[in-house]
Amino acid sequence: MASVEFRNLRKSFGAVEVIHGIDLQINEGEFLALVGPSGCGKSTLLRILAGLEEATSGDIVIDGQVVNTATPRQRNIAMVFQNYALYPHMTVAQNMSFNLRISRLSKAEIEKRVTDAAKLLELEPYLDRRPAHLSGGQRQRVAMGRAIVRNPAAYLFDEPLSNLDAKLRVQMRTEIKALHQKVGTTSIYVTHDQIEAMTLADRIAVLKDGHIEQVGTPIDLYRNPANKFVAGFIGSPSMNFIDCRVRRTTAGLQATLPGGNEIALPNGLDVRQDKEITIGLRPEDLRPGKVGSQISGKALFVEPTGAQTFVQFESDGIQMMAVIDGSEDVQAGQPFSVSLDFSRIHVFDKDTAKRLY
Repeated sequence: MASVEFRNLRKSFGAVEVIHGIDLQINEGEFLALVGPSGCGKSTLLRILAGLEEATSGDIVIDGQVVNTATPRQRNIAMVFQNYALYPHMTVAQNMSFNLRISRLSKAEIEKRVTDAAKLLELEPYLDRRPAHLSGGQRQRVAMGRAIVRNPAAYLFDEPLSNLDAKLRVQMRTEIKALHQKVGTTSIYVTHDQIEAMTLADRIAVLKDGHIEQVGTPIDLYRNPANKFVAGFIGSPSMNFIDCRVRRTTAGLQATLPGGNEIALPNGLDVRQDKEITIGLRPEDLRPGKVGSQISGKALFVEPTGAQTFVQFESDGIQMMAVIDGSEDVQAGQPFSVSLDFSRIHVFDKDTAKRLY
């Protein structure tokens, strides 16, 4: 295991800078996820760490040593790619042992490492098969097995589950998490899927346009997003946003919605009269009932999923999403009302998008 650190890391392709002075510390044994939309720089950051790309400036530090000029092999890290990157003419055992054979380990040591990894990943029945005769999930296990046998200082995962179907992705998420709990090796996982990041990572770094917007535990990012971007990216379905204006009344702060309705704001919020803000409401915090502030409108689309029902509704010309209990009877085209506890409201500055509450 090893700690990993980026120090004021920058990367440019020609005149275009894609990584803008990133500072990030990954602790020894930690599972950190890099998330963000396509083009935010997360895969480039991983490739720089792996030694597949060269940083324009700044330092990459592994286990206390600056490795900017070290080759990928010298960095002692193992990477699991999106497309598995298996040799089609080799068996599972040969794929897993390839790097060990290049390193000239003894035959006994190679066999032991491959056997141990195959047992850990439940690949023992498939060691003599070639990749073409394996399912997508089995191929991904082989790719992970090839990384495990090297006993690296850190694992790098570059969107490893994006080629799998939905059911397999859930299964492989569980297996990757179980693997990390068993081996405890420092892991850095790149994904655009925030559900993967939330379920797998000890901490998450949210990237946008080559900048880190926020780093924190999954629950901290969910409950205390630093800005509107993080709030909208973390959580599924995404947070509802409403632009409104603050009004002070004898009853306390009120947010005046575009249609004229008002929502009570938290007492701890310190903003001036007529301040323009953006309210963030998580769909799972909008529930049928008459406790707290009310939002009324009309159901547009109803999507039952079993335990929960997703309801897209319109109120004062604003479309929002609510996640309610699956036992609730809601019909598209019918009136729909939800209540919200104002302690669950998120408030952002409309101009800067920074979180105010």
